[in-house]
Amino acid sequence: MKRKRSVSWLLLAAMLVSAALVGCGNGQKQEASGQSGQDPDAFAAGSAVSKQTEDTGKSVNLKFWCDKSESAVFEELLRKFEQEYANEADVTVTCETIGAAICKDTFLEDVENGADVFCMPDDQLLAMASSGVLEEIQNSQEIAGRSLEGAAEAASIDGKMYAYPLTADNGYFLYYDKRYLKEEDVKTLDRILEVCAENRKKFIMTWTSGWYLYTFFGNTGLEMGLNEDGLTNHCNWNAKKGDVKGTDIAQAMLEIAAHPGFMAVEDSAYAAMAKDGKAIAVVSGVWEAADLKEAFGGSYGACKLPTYTCAGRQVQMASFKGYRLLGVNSYSKHRDWAEKLADFLTSEESQKFRFERGQHGPANKNAAASDEVARVPAIAAVMEQADYAVLQQVGQKFWSPMTSFGTTMANGNPNRIPLQELMDQLVSGITE
Repeated sequence: MKRKRSVSWLLLAAMLVSAALVGCGNGQKQEASGQSGQDPDAFAAGSAVSKQTEDTGKSVNLKFWCDKSESAVFEELLRKFEQEYANEADVTVTCETIGAAICKDTFLEDVENGADVFCMPDDQLLAMASSGVLEEIQNSQEIAGRSLEGAAEAASIDGKMYAYPLTADNGYFLYYDKRYLKEEDVKTLDRILEVCAENRKKFIMTWTSGWYLYTFFGNTGLEMGLNEDGLTNHCNWNAKKGDVKGTDIAQAMLEIAAHPGFMAVEDSAYAAMAKDGKAIAVVSGVWEAADLKEAFGGSYGACKLPTYTCAGRQVQMASFKGYRLLGVNSYSKHRDWAEKLADFLTSEESQKFRFERGQHGPANKNAAASDEVARVPAIAAVMEQADYAVLQQVGQKFWSPMTSFGTTMANGNPNRIPLQELMDQLVSGITE
C-alpha cells in the first residue's frame, strides 16, 4: 500500500528556518533570461553517472520542476537527456513550471507527489533535508570536486551534500555608467559619490532590506549569524570596542545618506532612474542586467562592490550570496534515474549550454572559468564579489529590525537618537 507522507511536528523548526531564509523574497531573484541563437543540434551533453538500474529497458517517467522563465532552456536539455539514455530505457521527462521560491511549500504539502528532480534556492536546503525529501547524494565527492567551493558549501549540511549545484549568480554588485565613472573611480564609494554629485546624478541602492544593508557590516570584523538552534541569531553589531565599532558603521551610513550624490530607493525604481539618466551607479544583481544594459547602452559596466569609509579606513563592502540547486526527491519511484537527470543537468556541458542560452552563471568550476563567462559583465561581477560575500543564513528576526534601522539611517536619523542606542536596539531586535 502506498504511504501518504505528510509533514510532522518534528519538521516545524526546519520549516521556520526556511521561511526565515527568505530566498527570492528578500533579494534572491529569478535569473536573467535570454537567447544566444546557438544550434541545439551542436550541443553534446554527457552524464558522469553510468550505473545501470532495475528500470533498464523499461518505461521511466520523471517529473521536473523549474521556474517558468527557465523552462524553454530546460526543455531542450530534457529532450537531450532522453536521447542520451534511449538505449537504456524509454525515458520521458515532463517539465512543470513550479517557481523555485515556492518549491519547498509545494513539496511539503505532500512529499510523495512532488517532482523527481526540482530547482530550489539554497536557503530551502535545510527544510527539505529535514523533511526527508533530500538525502545525501550518491556521488557527492565527484559533484563537489567539479563545483565552485561556495556552491558545494551551499549544497551541503555538516559537510554532506544534499543537492546538485546549478548556478552561482545570486548576489549583488555594482552596475555603473562608463560615460561618467572610470575603472579607477568605482574602486571606492567616496569617489563614486563625488562623481555623482559633480554631474548631478545619483548612486542608488535599497536601504529598507537587510539583504542589501548587510553590505556595511560584513567585512568589519563584527559578527552576525544563525545560532545552533536554527531559529535565533547571534549578533555583536553594537560592539563598543574593536577596530570598527557599531557606532562607526552607523555614522558612516549617515554620512553616505547626507551626500548629494546618494539616494536610497526601492529596487523597483532602479531601471527607471537609470533610463532617465538620474542614476549612474546601482547596487543590484543579475536580474537587473537587461534593463541596466539598455539604460547605459555601450557605456554599461559592472564590477564588485567598492570600499567605503568607516572608522577612518576603507572597508570592502560585503554582500549575501546565493545559489540555485537541483534536488532529487528521495521518494521518487525511479531514484537512480532522477539522480542521472540531476547529474546531467548540472554537468559542465549543460551549465555551459544554460549560460549560452540564458546567461545563467555556472556553478561548475570549468564552465565558470570560461572566457565566455568572463566577457559578460554582470556574471563576472557577481563571481568577483563572491570573494567578499557569505551565504544568507539568518533567523526570521533579522529582517524587520534591519528595515527599521535602514529607514532611520536613510532619513538621517531624524529623531537624533544616540547612535549607540540605535545599535543596541538593532541588535536586540535581531537576537530576540
